[in-house]
Amino acid sequence: MATVRSFRTVAERCRHEPEKIKGSRHIATVAPVDDDAAIAAVLGEVAREFPAANHHAYGWRLGADGARFRYSDDGEPSGSAGAPILQQIDHLELTRVLVVVSRIFGGTKLGTGGLIRAYGGAAREALAHATIVERVLTAAVEIVHGYAQAGAVAAALHAEGQKPRLAEYGEQTRLVIDVPLDRVEPFAQELRDATGGRAAIAIEWPADD
Repeated sequence: MATVRSFRTVAERCRHEPEKIKGSRHIATVAPVDDDAAIAAVLGEVAREFPAANHHAYGWRLGADGARFRYSDDGEPSGSAGAPILQQIDHLELTRVLVVVSRIFGGTKLGTGGLIRAYGGAAREALAHATIVERVLTAAVEIVHGYAQAGAVAAALHAEGQKPRLAEYGEQTRLVIDVPLDRVEPFAQELRDATGGRAAIAIEWPADD
């Protein structure tokens, strides 16, 4: 399987509430999430924000490859809420994203078909309001070098269009640069060649690739 080098997600949290359906409100919250803890935090915040909601159905995907996913009907009939939400996430090929739809019952039952349209529609409209971005996965390249190699390292960084995320100066200079995955090995080789192998190079690959 090819290594995932980028993924699509949402830039920031957003919220959208479509028009009421037979008196019921379906308030959709879209949030970027990196892990289970972030998902739990958002679900907790939404539940506290809308205590009158009868259900907080949701769907999410995690991982740069989108391999992890889950959805919940939160008490609605099976398949009527969580799955339609996840389908909207998948339609846009998103990952690291959570969509939760909070329903405040308006007094008239919608039936399974109506629920599918209501939850899926709220998720679709909310995602249409979200800013979708493509994130490039990077590896952290650490370079430790002496004063004699400073010029060669600076030239290599300039040629690559890279700037250090971290720089520590002393008897030895330590730099950390975030490099797109497809440029890590060529960049590391350029540094070795430029410094005659005298710069120490360590690569920390992303855990979620």
